[in-house]
Amino acid sequence: MMKYLLATKEEMTQYFAEDGKCVAATLLSAGPVTVTDIRTKERDGYEAVQVGFGTQLPKRVNKPQQGALKELGYFRHVREYRPKHGGIPEVKVGDKVTVDAFAPGDDISVTGTSKGKGFQGVVKRHGFHGGPRTHGQKHSEREPGSIGSTGQQRVSPGTRMAGRMGGDTVTVRGLKVLAVDSINNLLLVSGAIPGRRGTLIEVKALNS
Repeated sequence: MMKYLLATKEEMTQYFAEDGKCVAATLLSAGPVTVTDIRTKERDGYEAVQVGFGTQLPKRVNKPQQGALKELGYFRHVREYRPKHGGIPEVKVGDKVTVDAFAPGDDISVTGTSKGKGFQGVVKRHGFHGGPRTHGQKHSEREPGSIGSTGQQRVSPGTRMAGRMGGDTVTVRGLKVLAVDSINNLLLVSGAIPGRRGTLIEVKALNS
């Protein structure tokens, strides 16, 4: 069975384990996803399974996808799953993958887009300590300080400076599935997951 799903982040909550411990958890509205294509080495040069998730109006789908998906319906999100160790799961076009692919206790990795925080300074973006707040300093509390030596007469590439923060693709590995609700297509996952509510999340088995 293919252990790969697309989901949307719903909210964070608490989960009480059997030993009474309270665990921070994230609720995901996961799947079902529909297999829309099988990529093969002979035809495409690589192996992957293409899946679709969510519904979309036909006018918002480009012409190539309209032709490819006319028998399956139109999806808001289309992604590819490439197994880490090669090979293609035993699925065919039109198959649906649901939350039943996972079980409580499964180790998973999740990928999402982190919250965008706009243009931020070095203290928030990189954790700089900042300058002294007293003893004669006037306006350097949150400044970056030196950004290079006088000898090279340029700023080295990769120097940590102020700039756009967030909005990055982030993968969190080693989370656990705490509960599965196959009726409402919900997954309860331990820990925090990147992104705001409604963010598209890729869920797959760890090391798959």
